[in-house]
Order: sequence, then C-alpha cells, then structure tokens
Amino acid sequence: MIDLDVVVESLPGLMDGFLNTLWLCLVSAILALVCGSLLALADRSGIGWLRVLIAGYTLTALSMPLLVLLYLLFFVLPEFGVTLSSNVVGVAGLALYYSPYVSQVILGALQAIPEGQFEAGKALGVPQTRLMIRLIIPQMLPLLLPSLTGLLIGLIKDSALLSIISVNEFMYASKVAVANTYAPLEIYIVVGLGYWLLTGLVDELLRKLEARSSRHFN
Repeated sequence: MIDLDVVVESLPGLMDGFLNTLWLCLVSAILALVCGSLLALADRSGIGWLRVLIAGYTLTALSMPLLVLLYLLFFVLPEFGVTLSSNVVGVAGLALYYSPYVSQVILGALQAIPEGQFEAGKALGVPQTRLMIRLIIPQMLPLLLPSLTGLLIGLIKDSALLSIISVNEFMYASKVAVANTYAPLEIYIVVGLGYWLLTGLVDELLRKLEARSSRHFN
C-alpha cells in the first residue's frame, strides 16, 4: 500500500528540490543556447585555428560522460586553486556539456538554408544581423525546434546527476526524503511523476511553438 501521509510529509522538501531543478535547468539551457550559438558562428567564421579549437572541444564534450565532467569541475579544479559551489558546477557542467550539441544542431539548420539567400542579402547590402533576424532565423526555427526539444528534455533528465555533487535539486531532495521516511516506493513514484510531467510539458510547449513557427513562415 502507498502511504499518502509520507508523500504529504515529504512534499515541501520535494517541491523545493523540484523548483531548484526548474531554475538550474532554465539557466543551464539558456547558457547552452548562447554558447552553442557562439560556437556555431565561430565555426562558420572560416578562421582556421578557431575552427580547430572548436572541433577539439566538440569532440571532447561529445565523447565524455556528463558525470566525468562534473567530477572534473567539482573535485579536480580545487587542486588548481579553483573552488566552485555545487550549484555553479551543476549549471556550468550542463551548459558546457550541451553547448556542442546545440552548436551541431544550429550548424545543421544553417546548412539547410540555401547559400543563395546569404549571397543575395550581401549583394543587396542588407546588414548581416538584420538578414539573420528577418529571414534566416524564421526559416531555421522549424528545423531547430525538434532537435532542441530533445536536447532540453535530455538536459532536464541529466540534471538528476547533479545530486552526486550535492546540488539541492529534485533527485537530491528525494534522497533526503527517503533517508528521513524510509519510504522509497512513495518518494520515487512522486519523483518519477514529477520528471514525467516536466518533460511532457516542455515537449508540448515546444511542439506548439514549432507548429506556430512553421505556419508563420509558410
């Protein structure tokens, strides 16, 4: 039998962890999007040494488990005199890990845009920023959003790993609740439902945004 009293007793702590997960994922996703965009632009700059650096970083990030990156930031950096809080390590780890993925998605979408559109904009003297905002990005959105949705959902699920470095997020709060109540069944059912609702909501919202951007451009 599921003891609902245990769930009610643990709900405040679990809710704090859930809200912290929302905040950490939001900040990490924004940073990953910004850094991924910068990586994509730098890759298209044509500067040889910069592209080599980006390729090396991308290859390293894509081949390294997130948990290893978190351990490097949390346990190894202090050996070199750099000590970061667990929250900073969590956000930085997620952002650094997902930035190359975002970059690859953006580069793929850019390659799908006919090169003639960029050349026509240059020939007409349209500033590059205006060209991107008015013409290129609206075409990219329907191409970007499906992959970005998958990456964001992956980021949310991977945020559970931050409990390993004592970040007070949803999974960490659930471990504390289980230690206090000795009721793993009830607690982890609530946690599973919480992640399911969060990822389902993100998926639904971004699907609607994708459909809207497709209709707007068409």
